[in-house]
Amino acid sequence: MHIGLPEILLIVFVALLLFGAKRIPELARAFGRASNEYKKAKDAIANEGKELAAEAEKAAEREEKAAEKAGAADPAAKA
Repeated sequence: MHIGLPEILLIVFVALLLFGAKRIPELARAFGRASNEYKKAKDAIANEGKELAAEAEKAAEREEKAAEKAGAADPAAKA
């Protein structure tokens, strides 16, 4: 779907009629702030996911090393 110039002009005209010229900058600022907050939250969730994945990898490596040590310490397990 492609939005052309006539459609954009119609949207702007309807917005002017509904909100008035004074309210449009306020609405644009509010939209910008909301968009910024959304991006911050999205980045925070992505970073938290990366941290959890790295933590899980480290825990798996520790468990693997502990299992190797336990296997090396028990000579009967080798035979």
